[in-house]
Amino acid sequence: MQAIAKILRRSRTHLCGFAADSRALAATEFAVIVPLMLVMFFGTVELSSAVAIDRKVTLIARTLSDLTSQSSGTVTDANLQNTFTASISIMTPYDASLVNATITEIYVDANKVATVQWSKAATIASGASQATLTTSGRKAGDKVTTMVPSALLVASTYLILSEVNYLYTPSVGYVLKSGVTLSDSSYTRPRQVTCVAYNSVPASC
Repeated sequence: MQAIAKILRRSRTHLCGFAADSRALAATEFAVIVPLMLVMFFGTVELSSAVAIDRKVTLIARTLSDLTSQSSGTVTDANLQNTFTASISIMTPYDASLVNATITEIYVDANKVATVQWSKAATIASGASQATLTTSGRKAGDKVTTMVPSALLVASTYLILSEVNYLYTPSVGYVLKSGVTLSDSSYTRPRQVTCVAYNSVPASC
């Protein structure tokens, strides 16, 4: 009986000692909490960058349509190149080469059908200081009535439409594993003239 009692006392002592031992508690808490903290930290970083870039995309769209609408009647490739370059530079300090921008002039006819008059697109190559015009804009004659807000469908008027897309790819990729396309558009009426012509289109307003 004494041997059994002795064994029970020793077992009780070891169990109490084991229960009171907190040497590995910090390591256990660390292993549980760190993954959650990493998700919160990198998620905050990636989300804040995405929000900042999305705001710049909106500013680029508004600047493009605003600058083009202030033209005195005719724009050339040089004018548009400068407009694209100045507007896309807003993306600094983020990578401006991921911006795709388009300027389009739209005519709303008497039936309130919106039709593309002319359209130009541009990008800035990585490391370049000037935008490069491309032929990837909208096609002249395309109907775009469905995408124009109804309040802007005023018969016999022109609109300058700017569209901007940016492929946001997280630098860390801990939370967002793939890229997200951020986009925005802006409509502005010509300020100084009825319409803004490019390459004699439209021939007359």
